[in-house]
Amino acid sequence: MQDATETTGTVGGVSGLTDDELRELDAHWRAANYLAAGQIYLMGNPLLTEPLRPEHVKPRLLGHWGTSPGLNLVYTHLNRVIKKRGTEALCVWGPGHGGPAVLAGSWLEGSYSETYADVGRDAAGMERLFRQFSFPGGVPSHVAPETPGSIHEGGELGYALSHAYGAALDNPHLVVACVIGDGEAETGPSAASWHSNKFLDPVRDGAVLPILHLNGYKIANPAVLARLPEAELDELLRGYGHEPLHVTGDDPLTVHRAMAAAMDTALDRIALLQRTAREEGMAERARWPMIVLRTPKGWTGPAEVDGLPVEGTWRAHQVPLSEVRDNPEHLRQLEAWLRSYRPEELFDEQGRPRPDVLACVPEGSRRLGATPHANGGLLLRELPLPPLERFAVPVEKPGGTLHEPTRVLGDLLEEVMAATSDRRDFRLVGPDETASNRLQAVYGATGKAWQAGTLPTDEHLDRHGRVMEILSEHTCQGWLEGYLLTGRHGLFSC
Repeated sequence: MQDATETTGTVGGVSGLTDDELRELDAHWRAANYLAAGQIYLMGNPLLTEPLRPEHVKPRLLGHWGTSPGLNLVYTHLNRVIKKRGTEALCVWGPGHGGPAVLAGSWLEGSYSETYADVGRDAAGMERLFRQFSFPGGVPSHVAPETPGSIHEGGELGYALSHAYGAALDNPHLVVACVIGDGEAETGPSAASWHSNKFLDPVRDGAVLPILHLNGYKIANPAVLARLPEAELDELLRGYGHEPLHVTGDDPLTVHRAMAAAMDTALDRIALLQRTAREEGMAERARWPMIVLRTPKGWTGPAEVDGLPVEGTWRAHQVPLSEVRDNPEHLRQLEAWLRSYRPEELFDEQGRPRPDVLACVPEGSRRLGATPHANGGLLLRELPLPPLERFAVPVEKPGGTLHEPTRVLGDLLEEVMAATSDRRDFRLVGPDETASNRLQAVYGATGKAWQAGTLPTDEHLDRHGRVMEILSEHTCQGWLEGYLLTGRHGLFSC
């Protein structure tokens, strides 16, 4: 694979990382990779304080290694920009089967141990973190609802981007990073959700930073977008309304510099777009940045197993070494792989992460695993509903009157929209059917969200509107799910 590059379009830039920052980022990333691999394989000897033996390895190996190093890279670099900029951020992890990576990141930052006190940030806690992963009575192998910082069910391929946009709606200070795997990118729900940027208001909403992670393969086949020539992929992504930044490579230190530069460029552009819209207004739809990240599948794992290539191929998708308990060569390779991360440099004798590993980690609720936006109940306010008796339809005798219950519902929803106009925590979502469902009274309180072009014949379109219509029911569902899980209210009319 070629060395790392960073394509910045109209805004040039290279990473301003110091050598110390580069060393610290790499330490965090190596620690996360070690923890991700350890979760897949180990049930004992977590710090490799003795030679690895078959009984240290789980009797049944389950998990997905292939995507984990890329997700760890994203977690590490999000930490950096959050801490550096004081950014309020949430991440939606589309390749949700990469659960080991997100669990590793939350354990390193301490949010996992704060949520689950029996899994401490020490050697005993590391062993429990490893043993419980994809184990009877333990935790799932994907990014599940109980994972700190997660609002997105990792087995639900196709919905990451729409969930991310739903989370950003009416959250003007929030940046929602969203990792889309190259397998997920082939699904119908993902294809439609790229159009969500036509509904995102740079004044009243937050921002979404899509990160398209192309590691080349799905379970057994090449990924479509990973095989497109870069120019063709750029045409597709620009057609969706994004300006892509490319990070490509397999040399870790070079990729770290390129990823840091891409993150800084993307967040600078987001800040400029929002500042311009909020201070001067915008005549045209914003063209938001995104990152295209190309790294090998199973990066830093075994290059070859039993004479067959693994790293950078589909064979790295799940468990690269599958016969560790019974095959001495596999056991030797596993130990060499784990020791390649130099765990003694990353964790002290008690198993606690060393200062270099934690240097990039933000504090408190800025940590990705501790953001209240991923725990919507912390933010939820009671919805101001009017007395329902006011909307009762008098019926003097059965069959004696004609009325439309949904039109009455529309009157109620108009009052709810009006009552939440300042707090902006209620949305009506549906596939082009608000008026046909007789709910059009809501337009007395708010219009339809729309950032694309308008014509004189259009009605009720509003850059700041809170009614959302798109014909993709997948996208409607995803928007509302992301909105509700981050502590707001809404209704799906269909």
